[in-house]
Amino acid sequence: MDRKTTGIIAYLTLVGWLIAFCAGDREGAKFHLNQSLVLIIANVIVNVCGYIPLIGHIVSPVLSLVLFIFWVIGFVYACQDQEKEIPILGGIKILNA
Repeated sequence: MDRKTTGIIAYLTLVGWLIAFCAGDREGAKFHLNQSLVLIIANVIVNVCGYIPLIGHIVSPVLSLVLFIFWVIGFVYACQDQEKEIPILGGIKILNA
């Protein structure tokens, strides 16, 4: 897979991320692999926080909507083959550049 395809597939669920990481152009799409991984981890954290009584039931849906908007932004950037960071979470680096 080329860099653009790898970046797009990385945003398609955890399975898509794993396929992109294992079979794609890791070096060329490392930016989008990292952005997608940050969103996946943030989504897991928000879902776990959803189990907190009262506060979790209010905050979790709002944060889930925010993460969905960030996902759409990252997906559009990957489709346009741009390396722009997603808002707020974009500065977090998990994969070494």
